[in-house]
Amino acid sequence: MGFMLIAAAVLSACGQKEIENAKDWPVSDFTYTNQEGEAFGLKDLKGKVWVADFIFTSCDDVCIPMTHNMAKLQKMAKDEGIENIEFVSFTVDPEVDDGATLKNYAEHFNADFANWNFLTGYTQDEIQTFAVDVFKTLVQKPENDDQVIHGTEFHLVDQEGTIVQSYSGLNDIPFEQMISDIKTLQ
Repeated sequence: MGFMLIAAAVLSACGQKEIENAKDWPVSDFTYTNQEGEAFGLKDLKGKVWVADFIFTSCDDVCIPMTHNMAKLQKMAKDEGIENIEFVSFTVDPEVDDGATLKNYAEHFNADFANWNFLTGYTQDEIQTFAVDVFKTLVQKPENDDQVIHGTEFHLVDQEGTIVQSYSGLNDIPFEQMISDIKTLQ
């Protein structure tokens, strides 16, 4: 009888898909302001799979291709019929990027605001700490510089608010793997 229970447990575990090399980084509670000037936070993402990144609108380097790639991922998810998915872009330059500025920036990429929120409404110190503590990625604004140093990863977060994987958001983007992992979490 004991053998049968073990065999059943092994067989049922084999049938479950898992994300390879999954991380287990919980996202701490947050409430910021989106491109519409509305409060948006972790409570709004509860029960949904979401993909996050860090960008800013006056970026003269990596943010444009990253936002283009996130827009492509959003379209792919829609084309695949994936529902219950959200996309979240945190500005790393909140003193410059208010809601209207973020909305104008996002519109250049045909972002669908139905499930993509661009967030601001925090201090520079807050986003730097949040990025490092929660997403394990650097955000740093050098003194007397209008550019911000930041990571270029896309972070996949499950329905419980736990980061499970990070992917390149800039080069050699694993779009198919991301779509597969999103489906695994659905």
